[in-house]
Amino acid sequence: MGNTLDPKIREKAITRTSIIGIVTNVFLAAFKAGAGLIAGSISVVLDAVNNLTDAFSSIITILGIKLAKKKPDEKHPYGYGRIEYFSTILIAVIVLSAGVASLVESVKKIFSPTLPEYSLVTVIIIVISVITKLVLGRFVKGQGEKYASDALVASGSDASFDAIISASTLIGAGITYFLHFSVDGILGAIISAFIVKAGVEMMLEAVSHVIGKRPDSAITGEIKATVNAIPGVLGTYDLILHNYGPDSAIGSLHVEVSGDMTATQLHALTQKIQMAVLEKFHIFVTVGIYAVEQENAEVISMRTKIGEICKGHEGVVNSHGVFIGLEEKRLSFDVTLDFSVADKPGMAKTIQKEVEDTFPGFTVTVNCDTNYSD
Repeated sequence: MGNTLDPKIREKAITRTSIIGIVTNVFLAAFKAGAGLIAGSISVVLDAVNNLTDAFSSIITILGIKLAKKKPDEKHPYGYGRIEYFSTILIAVIVLSAGVASLVESVKKIFSPTLPEYSLVTVIIIVISVITKLVLGRFVKGQGEKYASDALVASGSDASFDAIISASTLIGAGITYFLHFSVDGILGAIISAFIVKAGVEMMLEAVSHVIGKRPDSAITGEIKATVNAIPGVLGTYDLILHNYGPDSAIGSLHVEVSGDMTATQLHALTQKIQMAVLEKFHIFVTVGIYAVEQENAEVISMRTKIGEICKGHEGVVNSHGVFIGLEEKRLSFDVTLDFSVADKPGMAKTIQKEVEDTFPGFTVTVNCDTNYSD
């Protein structure tokens, strides 16, 4: 969400990486299937099937990012970016299906074992497969992290697991050769377990994004630092990001500014903030304003005391947006509460009572904010 890369560059990089994955996995599947059939090894054949599902996953990744780039329309004004998450869910379903099917066959093989015949050629093919998948896994996962693609990260991690799984077939070959005992079904079951595990993890990550995952603290921290660096901004609060795809988001935030700024100056400042965030993070934000009194000593003292009261309560992330009306004797401010606070209304009432006791005669309003981002 909100990465600093150009969307077109990201799309090309993900497509290129996926194509490399497709070609590599198809070749590996062909080699492994041949070796497994010759040796009569179900674990090697299932490993080949896993490579085919990896290739199919890469195809879905390409289709997903192409569809996600469809322009917004009247029916979907926020665009189609979340299709990438649904494509990841589809990949997870495929991986899970393959894992369950291979588990069934492996269990059958455990109860009705046959002795595989591994040749030197078979062993060489497996070794080549292990090395290739290690290199491919590291490359694909690295590209996925660089270009914020959950599908690529999952595929890269899966490829690394495949290398370990393929290496386990070498152990099976050694046991078969020296002990004349078949562990093919057992290894097949282990491979199946890894496939199912990868599918479940992939599914959970994609569903988490669809539900509404907390934005990356590194991104939100950079956004706040960027906004705070703009002259006239005294503080940034209430940053909320709505994710509509890995590289598509809109948001809102509040900034504290000097209370003596004119409407024209405020307008110019909010435009600067919007342009800075849009250019660096490709995120459009709506900007709200909190006016801060910087001249009246009494107001400054009261604001400081309110901050101290709030900090004295566990679970309070920060307090901000303080409004102090001396003439009408009215006080209002926001407190951001951590999710560990079970009774938020109760916490607000407690803080309100302490502030009322500290400043008798004032009408106090405490607004609870949810800690949407770090």
